[in-house]
Amino acid sequence: MSTTTVPAAGVSSPLRRLYFVRFAFALVWAGLLFATASSLGPVGVTLLVLYPVFDLGAAIVDARSSSGTRPVSLLYVNVAISLLAAAGLAVAASSGIPAVLRVWGAWAIVSGLVQLGVGVVRRGLGGQWPMIASGGLSAVVGGTFIAQAAAAGPSLTNVAGYAAVGGVFFLVSALRQG
Repeated sequence: MSTTTVPAAGVSSPLRRLYFVRFAFALVWAGLLFATASSLGPVGVTLLVLYPVFDLGAAIVDARSSSGTRPVSLLYVNVAISLLAAAGLAVAASSGIPAVLRVWGAWAIVSGLVQLGVGVVRRGLGGQWPMIASGGLSAVVGGTFIAQAAAAGPSLTNVAGYAAVGGVFFLVSALRQG
């Protein structure tokens, strides 16, 4: 992974819009999951699978708007990770909340490290320190999800909180790019 900075010309506006959309999605998604966090009904399972699918789509949009202006290989890694997470969550949901927390935790660790890497590569764009912090925090919090899977009476409430906090990081990053 290269750690060179990249010029901000021509890429901040699409990235800023994408970050605002990701913020709004994360807050709405977190609210909906919080309302269903005590069980794995059809709505909860759909929400769990939808989040990495949305992340996958956002990474594709980001890569396309970034093409030719900055390195995008880590964004494509994120696409693959999110696809695997969506499939893994769909399968894990049939085994219960502990299995979902293990898959979500693994995804949070790996995707957090990728987000950290993307933020480092993009630090010349401005507004990337929140993404760097968010990626590092995601990697750490992912381990807590895995640990929670072994606890008595695990819940998805913390997953909703994780998404809401992640959304705030996207908002801060978008505002700092302006």
